[in-house]
Amino acid sequence: MQDQFGRKIEYIRVSVTDRCNLRCIYCMPPEGVPAVPHSEILTFDEIERFCRIAAGLGISRIKLTGGEPLVRRGLPFLLGKLKQIPGVEQVTLTTNGTQLKEQIRDLAANGLDAVNISLDTLDAQRYHQVTRVGSLDQALEGLDAALRCPGLPVKINCVPLEDGTDKDLLRLAGLARKCPVDVRFIELMPFGPGRESAGRSNADIKKILEKQFGSSKPYENLLGNGPAEYVLFPGFRGRVGFISALSHKFCSTCNRLRLTSEGLLKPCLQYGTGADIKALLRGGASDRQIQEAVIQTVLSKPACHHFNEDNDEDENGEGGQKENREMSRIGG
Repeated sequence: MQDQFGRKIEYIRVSVTDRCNLRCIYCMPPEGVPAVPHSEILTFDEIERFCRIAAGLGISRIKLTGGEPLVRRGLPFLLGKLKQIPGVEQVTLTTNGTQLKEQIRDLAANGLDAVNISLDTLDAQRYHQVTRVGSLDQALEGLDAALRCPGLPVKINCVPLEDGTDKDLLRLAGLARKCPVDVRFIELMPFGPGRESAGRSNADIKKILEKQFGSSKPYENLLGNGPAEYVLFPGFRGRVGFISALSHKFCSTCNRLRLTSEGLLKPCLQYGTGADIKALLRGGASDRQIQEAVIQTVLSKPACHHFNEDNDEDENGEGGQKENREMSRIGG
């Protein structure tokens, strides 16, 4: 599929739950958010049917997200079903890693192609401060289990906050020196509590890393499904990546859609509009009708996001109302 700007749309992020076992300060309020009733969350059968229809239109890569996807029972089973869909080349997972140790074997057995682990610090006290309820040991055990899984690509996602330390950033990047893992720094997105937090720019982080590790070289090969720009540091086993949604827009190469756990198919992370896939699935819609909803969603993708602007719509009136829900509710 191509959108109106000629971008090839082949990747979808599927949120399987709005629930999470952590309460990260830039994602949720301390008390969490009201959980969506299970009856309003897409079933595995509904997700499988939708992905099968989307694959027929050219969607070949699926990322399972949440909330925290591993809190939903039976996720390895869903992963295996999605892997069997003709046209689906890759199914990957984003997780906070705290339950990965217990589930990695089943995930791998069902064909997991890669895993991204969200990890913002290697300091136990800071980890508890950022996640409010999390255990760094559990997250590191999950990381270790993933790294011991033969042939499984592993990435670490870090959202650097302004009140964090340079030492923390260096320790995280240093994981790519001693382990075959890619460490990515993601600029903070202004959603929910994230609007009240301050992040750090990737340009500043890169300077900090180069001062410690030496000059970096761009990694020219294509890596992964997203917009990360990777560099190589001398002596590193893995790469360091930067996802700079705010300081360096990458919308011109956006290749994705997002399906929330409640069945809203979103053309852009920033905006709250999209196609109500759940209503179609539960209302007796044909595959062709659902295909048409996907096509129209692709055609409605705005040219770019406007995170740094205060208006509710972009200057062309594209996109519609900005997204007001927390990141855990929209699947990131």
